[in-house]
Amino acid sequence: MCGIVGLFLKKDELHPRLGDLLTTMLVTMTDRGPDSAGIAIYSNEEGGLKITLQSEAPDEDFEGLGEALSEALGIQAALKQVDTHAVLTVPETARSEALAFLEERGLRVMGVGASMEIYKEVGLPVDVAARFGLRDMGGTHGIGHTRMATESAVTTLGAHPFSTADDQCLVHNGSLSNHNQMRRKLAKKGVLTKTENDTEVGAAYISSRIADGADLGEALKGTLEDLDGFFTFVTGTRNGFGVVRDPIACKPAVMAETDDYVAFASEYRAFADLPGIETARVWEPEPATVYFWER
Repeated sequence: MCGIVGLFLKKDELHPRLGDLLTTMLVTMTDRGPDSAGIAIYSNEEGGLKITLQSEAPDEDFEGLGEALSEALGIQAALKQVDTHAVLTVPETARSEALAFLEERGLRVMGVGASMEIYKEVGLPVDVAARFGLRDMGGTHGIGHTRMATESAVTTLGAHPFSTADDQCLVHNGSLSNHNQMRRKLAKKGVLTKTENDTEVGAAYISSRIADGADLGEALKGTLEDLDGFFTFVTGTRNGFGVVRDPIACKPAVMAETDDYVAFASEYRAFADLPGIETARVWEPEPATVYFWER
């Protein structure tokens, strides 16, 4: 049992409130997942490639990291530390060299993209949100997850969202039965996963399909054909987010839409504090049906 939330803002004037609204939704799902929590925030800011990092010793690992990278590669790099995470911004042209530099230092990369930042840690959602200052973050859309670990350890790397491609990430409620088989298939294509979590396999599958030329809707539809088990997937991309439930749809899910936003949650109560929810169109997403919204 886990909790999923997602919020896609249609109106620019709501963008400064994204983190606050999404955090309230996330905290409401605490009893569905008190072990760990995570959130992906998307913004339309321009300014290079953002690499979200995580460290068990952040003060030591992040101290002078931006300057060291700038000097080593002859570029302008900026680093913003947020508790155990940091967002390193580099020119897109320095992608390969920057990632190699970080790998040599043994730093964990949570996600990469022009607009996406990922923050996730072990602990109650309210505490995780406070550590990262999520309520103060603005953006265009975001997804979040509260985890109750059932098939792997309670660790930072086991928390959601999982990202396996630029500006793409996934949160998941359920369990995949053929994730090891799919992991091997993806590895043969050169798509490698870093954890034992089945959700990372789902994220890698979707990003692999998109890399092969599928659009978001086609990639999500493919999960119904190739991934076995029971699942609700919510995936974020630079331009929006998408939802799909397995054909049985045994995991709870609800959606709401107004002229201002589209929202997803595992339970309706997560919508209670959204503006204008009393006039929203509210529905339960159909089994084996793809929904997605993009700018």
